[in-house]
Amino acid sequence: MPKPPSDRRRVPVRLVFADRGSFHDLVIRLPADVLGRYERLIDALREEPSITGEIYVDPRRLVAAYVEGEEDSAKG
Repeated sequence: MPKPPSDRRRVPVRLVFADRGSFHDLVIRLPADVLGRYERLIDALREEPSITGEIYVDPRRLVAAYVEGEEDSAKG
């Protein structure tokens, strides 16, 4: 039996946007099991119905997207 969406493990994902010469970022939490089905994070953000149903990401303004904490684990 699938777990309800609120019970699924979610991971923090930082999105960085450019807008008229300035940058801003936003951290969202996405289902880990869904992200695990995609080789690239951008594909999940654009194609996965369970993600696109929760959030709209403007691909013209998105300049970076990464799972929070990946840089720290790579250093250490």
